[in-house]
Amino acid sequence: MVACNTREPIRLGFIGGLSGRVADLGIGGRDGALLAVELRNTSGGVDGRLLELIAEDDQQDPDIARQAVSRLIDNKVTAIIGPMTSAMAVATVPLANTAQLLMLSPTVTTTDLAGMDDYFLRVINSTTNYASKSANYHFAEQGSRRITVTYDLRNQAYTESWLNDYRKEFEAAGGALVAVVPFSSSDDSNFSALAQRLLQSRPDGVLILANSVDTAMLAQQVRKRDAVVHINACEWSATERLIELGGKAVEGIVIAQFIDRESQQASYMAFKKAYLARFKREPGFAGLLAFDATNVVLDGLAAQTSGQTLKQAILARREFAGAQSRISFDAYGDSVRATYLATVRHGAFVRLQ
Repeated sequence: MVACNTREPIRLGFIGGLSGRVADLGIGGRDGALLAVELRNTSGGVDGRLLELIAEDDQQDPDIARQAVSRLIDNKVTAIIGPMTSAMAVATVPLANTAQLLMLSPTVTTTDLAGMDDYFLRVINSTTNYASKSANYHFAEQGSRRITVTYDLRNQAYTESWLNDYRKEFEAAGGALVAVVPFSSSDDSNFSALAQRLLQSRPDGVLILANSVDTAMLAQQVRKRDAVVHINACEWSATERLIELGGKAVEGIVIAQFIDRESQQASYMAFKKAYLARFKREPGFAGLLAFDATNVVLDGLAAQTSGQTLKQAILARREFAGAQSRISFDAYGDSVRATYLATVRHGAFVRLQ
Protein backbone atom coordinates (compact mmCIF):
# COMPACT_ATOMS: atom_id res chain seq x y z
CA MET A 1 0.00 0.00 0.00
CA VAL A 2 2.83 2.39 0.78
CA ALA A 3 4.31 1.79 -2.68
CA CYS A 4 1.01 2.70 -4.35
CA ASN A 5 0.85 6.10 -2.66
CA THR A 6 2.90 8.88 -4.26
CA ARG A 7 3.21 10.83 -0.99
CA GLU A 8 6.00 9.85 1.37
CA PRO A 9 4.69 7.72 4.27
CA ILE A 10 4.64 8.90 7.85
CA ARG A 11 7.29 6.91 9.68
CA LEU A 12 6.71 5.79 13.26
CA GLY A 13 9.32 4.11 15.39
CA PHE A 14 8.90 1.26 17.85
CA ILE A 15 11.43 0.17 20.46
CA GLY A 16 11.19 -2.82 22.78
CA GLY A 17 12.94 -6.05 23.72
CA LEU A 18 12.36 -8.27 20.68
CA SER A 19 14.92 -10.98 21.45
CA GLY A 20 16.12 -12.95 24.45
CA ARG A 21 14.41 -14.87 27.21
CA VAL A 22 11.73 -12.26 27.96
CA ALA A 23 10.93 -11.03 24.46
CA ASP A 24 7.20 -11.72 24.86
CA LEU A 25 6.64 -8.19 26.17
CA GLY A 26 8.43 -6.47 23.29
CA ILE A 27 6.98 -8.71 20.58
CA GLY A 28 3.45 -8.21 21.91
CA GLY A 29 4.05 -4.45 21.92
CA ARG A 30 5.47 -4.39 18.40
CA ASP A 31 2.55 -6.39 17.07
CA GLY A 32 -0.03 -4.19 18.79
CA ALA A 33 1.61 -1.12 17.23
CA LEU A 34 1.77 -2.83 13.83
CA LEU A 35 -1.92 -3.74 13.97
CA ALA A 36 -2.87 -0.13 14.71
CA VAL A 37 -0.79 1.07 11.76
CA GLU A 38 -2.22 -1.54 9.40
CA LEU A 39 -5.82 -0.81 10.38
CA ARG A 40 -5.29 2.93 9.95
CA ASN A 41 -3.73 2.34 6.53
CA THR A 42 -6.82 0.42 5.39
CA SER A 43 -8.84 3.58 6.01
CA GLY A 44 -6.44 5.86 4.15
CA GLY A 45 -3.79 6.62 6.77
CA VAL A 46 -3.52 10.11 8.24
CA ASP A 47 -4.39 13.08 6.05
CA GLY A 48 -4.06 10.91 2.98
CA ARG A 49 -0.58 9.68 3.91
CA LEU A 50 0.02 6.04 4.70
CA LEU A 51 2.02 4.89 7.71
CA GLU A 52 5.18 2.84 8.13
CA LEU A 53 6.41 1.26 11.37
CA ILE A 54 10.16 0.87 11.93
CA ALA A 55 10.83 -1.54 14.81
CA GLU A 56 14.06 -1.65 16.82
CA ASP A 57 15.19 -4.26 19.36
CA ASP A 58 16.66 -2.73 22.53
CA GLN A 59 17.67 -6.20 23.84
CA GLN A 60 16.97 -4.81 27.33
CA ASP A 61 20.41 -3.21 27.28
CA PRO A 62 20.73 0.55 27.92
CA ASP A 63 23.58 1.09 25.43
CA ILE A 64 21.83 -0.88 22.70
CA ALA A 65 18.60 0.97 23.44
CA ARG A 66 20.31 4.35 23.04
CA GLN A 67 21.80 3.22 19.73
CA ALA A 68 18.36 2.06 18.56
CA VAL A 69 16.72 5.37 19.44
CA SER A 70 19.52 7.23 17.65
CA ARG A 71 18.81 5.21 14.50
CA LEU A 72 15.11 6.02 14.73
CA ILE A 73 15.95 9.72 15.09
CA ASP A 74 18.22 9.47 12.02
CA ASN A 75 15.34 7.81 10.13
CA LYS A 76 13.27 10.90 10.88
CA VAL A 77 10.40 9.08 12.56
CA THR A 78 7.51 11.28 13.65
CA ALA A 79 7.22 9.60 17.06
CA ILE A 80 8.48 6.54 18.94
CA ILE A 81 6.16 3.95 20.46
CA GLY A 82 7.99 2.52 23.47
CA PRO A 83 10.09 1.60 25.28
CA MET A 84 8.35 -1.29 27.01
CA THR A 85 10.32 -1.27 30.28
CA SER A 86 11.20 1.49 32.72
CA ALA A 87 14.94 0.83 32.65
CA MET A 88 15.06 1.37 28.89
CA ALA A 89 12.92 4.49 29.19
CA VAL A 90 15.23 6.06 31.76
CA ALA A 91 18.16 5.32 29.41
CA THR A 92 16.57 6.76 26.26
CA VAL A 93 14.24 9.61 27.25
CA PRO A 94 17.16 12.10 27.35
CA LEU A 95 17.82 11.36 23.66
CA ALA A 96 14.17 11.96 22.79
CA ASN A 97 14.21 15.21 24.75
CA THR A 98 17.31 16.46 22.95
CA ALA A 99 15.76 15.62 19.58
CA GLN A 100 12.38 17.03 20.70
CA LEU A 101 10.83 13.78 19.50
CA LEU A 102 7.69 12.42 21.13
CA MET A 103 8.17 9.08 22.90
CA LEU A 104 4.91 7.44 23.98
CA SER A 105 5.26 4.30 26.07
CA PRO A 106 2.61 1.59 26.33
CA THR A 107 3.93 0.03 29.55
CA VAL A 108 6.50 2.16 31.42
CA THR A 109 5.31 2.97 34.97
CA THR A 110 8.33 4.20 36.93
CA THR A 111 7.74 7.29 39.05
CA ASP A 112 11.22 8.52 38.07
CA LEU A 113 9.68 9.96 34.89
CA ALA A 114 6.48 11.35 36.43
CA GLY A 115 5.57 15.01 36.60
CA MET A 116 8.14 16.18 34.04
CA ASP A 117 7.55 18.58 31.18
CA ASP A 118 9.45 16.52 28.62
CA TYR A 119 8.84 14.53 25.44
CA PHE A 120 7.93 11.31 27.26
CA LEU A 121 4.24 10.35 27.56
CA ARG A 122 2.58 7.09 28.62
CA VAL A 123 -0.87 5.53 28.39
CA ILE A 124 -0.93 3.94 31.87
CA ASN A 125 -0.63 4.94 35.52
CA SER A 126 2.63 5.05 37.45
CA THR A 127 3.64 2.24 39.82
CA THR A 128 2.00 4.06 42.73
CA ASN A 129 -1.44 2.95 41.58
CA TYR A 130 -0.63 -0.73 41.07
CA ALA A 131 1.60 -1.10 44.12
CA SER A 132 -0.87 0.61 46.46
CA LYS A 133 -3.79 -1.42 45.19
CA SER A 134 -1.79 -4.63 45.61
CA ALA A 135 -0.62 -3.74 49.13
CA ASN A 136 -4.17 -3.03 50.30
CA TYR A 137 -5.43 -6.32 48.87
CA HIS A 138 -2.62 -8.36 50.41
CA PHE A 139 -3.26 -6.83 53.84
CA ALA A 140 -7.06 -6.66 53.89
CA GLU A 141 -8.13 -9.62 51.73
CA GLN A 142 -5.31 -12.13 52.12
CA GLY A 143 -4.69 -11.23 55.75
CA SER A 144 -0.94 -10.99 55.17
CA ARG A 145 1.07 -9.14 57.79
CA ARG A 146 4.61 -10.32 57.04
CA ILE A 147 5.80 -10.19 53.43
CA THR A 148 9.14 -11.03 51.81
CA VAL A 149 10.03 -9.35 48.52
CA THR A 150 12.43 -10.01 45.69
CA TYR A 151 13.04 -7.58 42.85
CA ASP A 152 15.01 -7.59 39.61
CA LEU A 153 17.89 -5.13 39.45
CA ARG A 154 17.98 -5.25 35.64
CA ASN A 155 14.79 -3.18 35.56
CA GLN A 156 15.60 -1.26 38.72
CA ALA A 157 13.84 1.95 37.66
CA TYR A 158 10.59 -0.01 37.69
CA THR A 159 11.07 -2.56 40.45
CA GLU A 160 12.44 -0.14 43.05
CA SER A 161 9.71 2.37 42.22
CA TRP A 162 7.12 -0.40 42.70
CA LEU A 163 8.77 -1.62 45.91
CA ASN A 164 8.93 1.84 47.47
CA ASP A 165 5.26 2.54 46.73
CA TYR A 166 4.27 -0.90 48.03
CA ARG A 167 6.32 -0.57 51.22
CA LYS A 168 4.77 2.80 52.04
CA GLU A 169 1.20 1.50 51.67
CA PHE A 170 1.72 -1.91 53.31
CA GLU A 171 3.56 -0.55 56.32
CA ALA A 172 1.01 2.25 56.77
CA ALA A 173 -1.68 -0.44 57.01
CA GLY A 174 0.28 -2.24 59.74
CA GLY A 175 2.22 -4.81 57.74
CA ALA A 176 5.96 -5.43 57.59
CA LEU A 177 8.46 -6.36 54.88
CA VAL A 178 10.54 -8.89 56.78
CA ALA A 179 13.06 -9.49 53.98
CA VAL A 180 13.87 -7.68 50.73
CA VAL A 181 16.16 -9.63 48.40
CA PRO A 182 17.41 -8.16 45.10
CA PHE A 183 18.57 -10.35 42.20
CA SER A 184 19.73 -9.80 38.62
CA SER A 185 17.78 -11.66 35.96
CA SER A 186 19.84 -14.01 33.83
CA ASP A 187 19.83 -17.54 32.48
CA ASP A 188 22.05 -18.45 35.44
CA SER A 189 19.76 -17.11 38.19
CA ASN A 190 19.60 -19.53 41.13
CA PHE A 191 15.88 -19.52 41.91
CA SER A 192 16.19 -22.45 44.29
CA ALA A 193 18.46 -20.49 46.61
CA LEU A 194 16.36 -17.37 46.19
CA ALA A 195 13.19 -19.22 47.19
CA GLN A 196 14.95 -20.60 50.24
CA ARG A 197 15.93 -17.10 51.36
CA LEU A 198 12.44 -15.71 50.81
CA LEU A 199 10.83 -18.46 52.89
CA GLN A 200 13.43 -18.51 55.66
CA SER A 201 11.50 -16.07 57.88
CA ARG A 202 8.22 -17.98 57.36
CA PRO A 203 6.28 -15.07 55.82
CA ASP A 204 2.55 -14.90 55.09
CA GLY A 205 3.29 -13.95 51.50
CA VAL A 206 6.03 -13.68 48.90
CA LEU A 207 6.04 -10.73 46.49
CA ILE A 208 7.92 -11.12 43.20
CA LEU A 209 8.82 -8.01 41.18
CA ALA A 210 10.17 -9.51 37.98
CA ASN A 211 9.34 -10.48 34.41
CA SER A 212 7.06 -13.37 33.45
CA VAL A 213 9.83 -15.96 33.00
CA ASP A 214 11.58 -15.28 36.31
CA THR A 215 8.29 -15.04 38.21
CA ALA A 216 7.16 -18.42 36.84
CA MET A 217 10.45 -20.12 37.67
CA LEU A 218 10.66 -18.65 41.15
CA ALA A 219 7.03 -19.51 41.89
CA GLN A 220 7.82 -23.15 41.08
CA GLN A 221 10.67 -23.16 43.57
CA VAL A 222 8.55 -21.48 46.25
CA ARG A 223 5.74 -24.02 45.80
CA LYS A 224 8.18 -26.93 46.12
CA ARG A 225 8.94 -25.68 49.63
CA ASP A 226 5.63 -24.18 50.76
CA ALA A 227 2.21 -25.19 49.46
CA VAL A 228 0.18 -22.47 51.20
CA VAL A 229 2.18 -19.23 51.33
CA HIS A 230 0.60 -16.45 49.25
CA ILE A 231 2.50 -15.69 46.05
CA ASN A 232 1.97 -12.22 44.64
CA ALA A 233 3.44 -10.48 41.61
CA CYS A 234 3.48 -7.25 39.63
CA GLU A 235 1.90 -6.31 36.31
CA TRP A 236 5.23 -6.66 34.44
CA SER A 237 4.97 -10.44 34.81
CA ALA A 238 1.30 -10.71 33.82
CA THR A 239 1.77 -12.02 30.29
CA GLU A 240 0.40 -15.29 28.94
CA ARG A 241 3.91 -16.72 29.23
CA LEU A 242 3.62 -16.63 33.04
CA ILE A 243 0.88 -19.26 32.93
CA GLU A 244 2.54 -21.23 30.15
CA LEU A 245 5.79 -21.63 32.11
CA GLY A 246 4.48 -21.53 35.67
CA GLY A 247 1.75 -24.15 35.36
CA LYS A 248 0.23 -25.21 38.68
CA ALA A 249 2.79 -23.18 40.64
CA VAL A 250 1.18 -19.89 39.60
CA GLU A 251 -2.39 -21.00 40.36
CA GLY A 252 -3.78 -18.56 42.91
CA ILE A 253 -1.11 -15.92 42.35
CA VAL A 254 -2.47 -12.40 42.82
CA ILE A 255 -1.21 -9.96 40.26
CA ALA A 256 -1.74 -6.35 39.24
CA GLN A 257 -3.14 -5.94 35.74
CA PHE A 258 -3.31 -3.37 32.94
CA ILE A 259 -6.06 -5.35 31.22
CA ASP A 260 -9.42 -6.98 31.94
CA ARG A 261 -9.23 -10.13 29.85
CA GLU A 262 -12.89 -10.91 30.61
CA SER A 263 -14.13 -7.64 29.13
CA GLN A 264 -17.00 -7.93 26.64
CA GLN A 265 -16.72 -4.29 25.57
CA ALA A 266 -17.34 -4.05 21.82
CA SER A 267 -14.18 -2.09 21.02
CA TYR A 268 -12.01 -4.56 22.97
CA MET A 269 -13.65 -7.58 21.35
CA ALA A 270 -13.07 -6.05 17.89
CA PHE A 271 -9.42 -5.41 18.73
CA LYS A 272 -8.93 -8.90 20.13
CA LYS A 273 -10.53 -10.51 17.08
CA ALA A 274 -8.30 -8.50 14.73
CA TYR A 275 -5.16 -9.29 16.75
CA LEU A 276 -5.92 -13.03 16.87
CA ALA A 277 -6.61 -13.10 13.14
CA ARG A 278 -3.36 -11.26 12.36
CA PHE A 279 -0.94 -12.89 14.81
CA LYS A 280 -2.65 -16.15 15.87
CA ARG A 281 -2.16 -15.55 19.60
CA GLU A 282 -3.67 -13.60 22.48
CA PRO A 283 -2.68 -9.92 22.60
CA GLY A 284 -2.22 -9.78 26.37
CA PHE A 285 -1.58 -6.43 27.99
CA ALA A 286 1.45 -5.61 25.80
CA GLY A 287 -0.51 -5.90 22.57
CA LEU A 288 -3.48 -3.95 23.91
CA LEU A 289 -1.47 -1.06 25.37
CA ALA A 290 0.80 -0.69 22.34
CA PHE A 291 -2.31 -0.65 20.12
CA ASP A 292 -3.73 2.12 22.31
CA ALA A 293 -0.45 4.09 22.39
CA THR A 294 -0.11 3.96 18.61
CA ASN A 295 -3.69 5.09 18.11
CA VAL A 296 -3.09 8.04 20.45
CA VAL A 297 -0.18 9.08 18.22
CA LEU A 298 -2.25 8.62 15.06
CA ASP A 299 -5.21 10.55 16.48
CA GLY A 300 -2.80 13.28 17.60
CA LEU A 301 -1.35 13.50 14.10
CA ALA A 302 -4.84 13.75 12.62
CA ALA A 303 -5.71 16.60 15.03
CA GLN A 304 -2.40 18.45 14.75
CA THR A 305 -2.70 22.01 13.42
CA SER A 306 -0.16 24.24 11.70
CA GLY A 307 2.58 25.34 14.09
CA GLN A 308 1.55 22.79 16.72
CA THR A 309 3.86 19.98 17.84
CA LEU A 310 2.54 16.44 18.15
CA LYS A 311 2.99 16.61 21.91
CA GLN A 312 0.93 19.81 22.04
CA ALA A 313 -1.79 18.25 19.89
CA ILE A 314 -2.09 15.22 22.20
CA LEU A 315 -2.05 17.21 25.44
CA ALA A 316 -4.52 19.74 24.06
CA ARG A 317 -7.00 16.95 23.45
CA ARG A 318 -6.20 15.15 26.74
CA GLU A 319 -8.86 12.40 26.40
CA PHE A 320 -8.54 9.41 24.06
CA ALA A 321 -10.60 6.26 23.59
CA GLY A 322 -8.60 3.11 24.25
CA ALA A 323 -9.71 -0.31 23.08
CA GLN A 324 -10.78 -1.16 26.63
CA SER A 325 -10.75 2.02 28.71
CA ARG A 326 -10.37 5.75 28.26
CA ILE A 327 -6.93 7.33 28.48
CA SER A 328 -6.64 10.69 30.24
CA PHE A 329 -3.40 12.67 30.07
CA ASP A 330 -2.40 15.32 32.57
CA ALA A 331 -0.33 18.38 31.67
CA TYR A 332 2.89 16.34 31.92
CA GLY A 333 1.76 13.45 29.71
CA ASP A 334 1.18 11.05 32.61
CA SER A 335 -2.02 9.02 32.29
CA VAL A 336 -4.88 7.69 34.31
CA ARG A 337 -6.81 4.63 33.18
CA ALA A 338 -8.67 1.71 34.73
CA THR A 339 -6.51 -0.81 36.64
CA TYR A 340 -7.28 -4.28 37.94
CA LEU A 341 -6.20 -7.09 40.22
CA ALA A 342 -6.44 -10.66 38.98
CA THR A 343 -5.56 -14.18 39.97
CA VAL A 344 -4.70 -17.29 37.98
CA ARG A 345 -7.48 -19.85 38.15
CA HIS A 346 -7.57 -23.08 36.10
CA GLY A 347 -4.84 -21.80 33.82
CA ALA A 348 -6.41 -18.40 33.06
CA PHE A 349 -6.31 -14.86 34.43
CA VAL A 350 -9.51 -14.11 36.36
CA ARG A 351 -10.35 -10.61 37.55
CA LEU A 352 -10.59 -10.01 41.32
CA GLN A 353 -11.12 -6.23 41.42
